[in-house]
Amino acid sequence: MKKEIHPAVGLVQYRCASCSNRFVTTSTKMDARVEEFEGKPFPTIVLETCSNCHPFFTEKQTFIDTAGRVEKFQKRFAKFRPPAEEEKSE
Repeated sequence: MKKEIHPAVGLVQYRCASCSNRFVTTSTKMDARVEEFEGKPFPTIVLETCSNCHPFFTEKQTFIDTAGRVEKFQKRFAKFRPPAEEEKSE
C-alpha cells in the first residue's frame, strides 16, 4: 500500500456512553482523547450506544435522550401546532 494515499491505521478504544462497555479494534480515526485500557493507553472514541445496550441487539426497548433532543424538537416545532380549538356548545 502506498503511504501517501492511504490513511494511517491503528488500535483505537471505543467506549459506550450508555453502558460504559469498552473494546479495542483497528480504525483510521485517531481521536485526540487518550484513555488507559488494560494497562495501555489508546486513543478513545465515545459511542452513544453499542451492541451491548442497543435495542436491536438486546430486544429491550429503552429510551436514551443524551442531548435533550426531544425537548429541542418540541420547542422548535411548537409554533407549527394548531391552536387548541375551543369546544362550542350548541
